[in-house]
Amino acid sequence: MKEIIKLETIAETHQFLGIGNPKHPLISVLRIGEVLRQLEVDNVKYSLGLFQVSLKDNCPYTLVNYGRNSYDYQEGTMVFSAPNQVLEFKKAEAIEKDKGWTLVFHPDLLRKSELGKKMEKFSFFSYSSHEALHISDDERETISDIIQKIEKELSNNIDAHSQTLIISNLELLLNYCVRFYDRQFFTRTNLNQDIASEFEQFIQAYYRENKQLELGIPSVQYCGESMNLSPKYLSDLLRKETGKSTQDHIHKYIIEKAKNRLLNSKESASEIAYSLGFEYPQYFSKIFKKKTTMSPSEFRNSLN
Repeated sequence: MKEIIKLETIAETHQFLGIGNPKHPLISVLRIGEVLRQLEVDNVKYSLGLFQVSLKDNCPYTLVNYGRNSYDYQEGTMVFSAPNQVLEFKKAEAIEKDKGWTLVFHPDLLRKSELGKKMEKFSFFSYSSHEALHISDDERETISDIIQKIEKELSNNIDAHSQTLIISNLELLLNYCVRFYDRQFFTRTNLNQDIASEFEQFIQAYYRENKQLELGIPSVQYCGESMNLSPKYLSDLLRKETGKSTQDHIHKYIIEKAKNRLLNSKESASEIAYSLGFEYPQYFSKIFKKKTTMSPSEFRNSLN
């Protein structure tokens, strides 16, 4: 088994790459094509205690494993990773000029900022590598301009305004990535519809095979992994396509099955709850009332 190289700080990352001391202790832009060509490592597994945003452009390394997937992502694509995810890189053929970059920043950079409170909004940090962001030339220019502003700010002497300006540009970068992912979801509508349909078939098969009796209600994590998608990506995709998250779809399917059982059997609400995979009938009743405004017994009695 390969040893995982763990790098917890910006300084440790710079030291590992041999590129000198960072200009800021909590954020850095790495333009490391030349450095990587000389780095005598191959098939490297590493874990960063940092957020990472990367644009590939003639990089001499290829991302071969990220989470549960292998992926050779194309030029002009972006990948994102949250702290402590394990990635694996393999050395590729050397190329003359590398225009790509990697932005890394420590969670502490955002601790007391408004951006820190919004990071869950940027769900692409939990996507898998094959769910990368593919950007156009115009989009690349927009992103690169922001990276240059961050680099320029890091090159200046740190003053009372540095932190605010760096974080403002970082938030601008992430907001543009949200926009570009929305564009990507929209332009891949047919593919997204296929996945939405596949998800519905997956839920139907799960209950047809009575997996809920052993595994309980399917979790968002289980659904994503079973479909070879990250849970966040699946939820975002379904929300863009249908207006409902993965959890909403799961609950909708369960409630429809529960309604049929309530109207067409004499089973108690508790019996129905257990048969649908609920560990606690009270939780079933709570979800049912939230979705229908009535308790299971009220729903049954309302149509008798």
